[in-house]
Amino acid sequence: HSPPLPPTSEDDRFYRLRLLRSRRVGISTYKRLLIEHGTAQNALAALPEVARSAGVQNYAVCPEGVIHAELKNGRVAGATLIDDASPLYPPQLRDLTDAPPFLWILGDPSLLQRPAISMVGARNASSLGTRMAKSLAAELGQAGYVIVSGLARGVDAAAHFAALDTGTIAVQAGGVDIMYPAENTELAGNIGAKGLRLSEISMGLQPMACHFPKRNRIISRLPQATVIVEAATKSGSLITARDALDQGRDVLAVPGHPFDARAAGGNMLILDRATLIRNAADIIEALAPIAPQQPALPLQEPKPAKQNLQEASILHMQILSHLGPSPIAEDQLIRDLKTTPAQVTPILLDLELDGQISRHAGGLLARII
Repeated sequence: HSPPLPPTSEDDRFYRLRLLRSRRVGISTYKRLLIEHGTAQNALAALPEVARSAGVQNYAVCPEGVIHAELKNGRVAGATLIDDASPLYPPQLRDLTDAPPFLWILGDPSLLQRPAISMVGARNASSLGTRMAKSLAAELGQAGYVIVSGLARGVDAAAHFAALDTGTIAVQAGGVDIMYPAENTELAGNIGAKGLRLSEISMGLQPMACHFPKRNRIISRLPQATVIVEAATKSGSLITARDALDQGRDVLAVPGHPFDARAAGGNMLILDRATLIRNAADIIEALAPIAPQQPALPLQEPKPAKQNLQEASILHMQILSHLGPSPIAEDQLIRDLKTTPAQVTPILLDLELDGQISRHAGGLLARII
């Protein structure tokens, strides 16, 4: 009788998911059992005895049918299950002690490899807060950042919506196939089509209260910085921000009026260790050392392109009317004006020397008003 063959990686993945989905097995227990027993299959065989010695009688591991159903639901939804060994797994989560062993993703996985900023805030955001979230998300998206948020109503929804075309990731508190809250169903569908939805929770599972802190830790650790737009003192957004600070991530907050309870959390963070920000340019400047890589500008003065004076003066006017106080990327400006760097560069230099425009970190331009 030949010895049993070692499990294939697909089988191994099945058993590891089954181990993680078993009752009373959290992430740290899952990791400890794998180390102690070598394989997930061995750990599953040992689980009832481990439970008995911990005083839990009649312990049953997660039935195989439950895992088959979860994997089938994933296929039906068009989602992909990635584990922490997958090249698609976000590198910034790998070094966490409680990194999720598995993630369900739906949408464009390349967004996980790009520089990201999370944006969180009040569900009952003021109209000013919602507008702020939209303009920050849109400008940060133009500057090359992916916007991460939690698909809640209010600030989250505004940030996702504004970043749909430039890249946004929604971290969900239930299964990646569960549209919650219902009012964000259309937004969630658009994020699945253009951006990325992500969850460590089992497919088909409705969000429960205990899922939100778990979701928040991913929101705070996936990006390099977290921006708080509006948050009360005892809010999930504040927990997310504190977690980001504890992980050595940057936290930036929009200040608010002292009379508005929704601003109290952000104001408190600024008093603590967060950076006060007024606009996207402040965020980009604060993160300059880790900004998306922009090509370095040539040091020598560019040779003026052969342009007749009339063309140059038209372009001059177009550039000024296109730029505003909020910085945009130079390559975005060139695309918008449907022209070439050779035509734009000398005019930008003139405008800069003339004090009409300013350059910001990361290849961004703004008009001096």
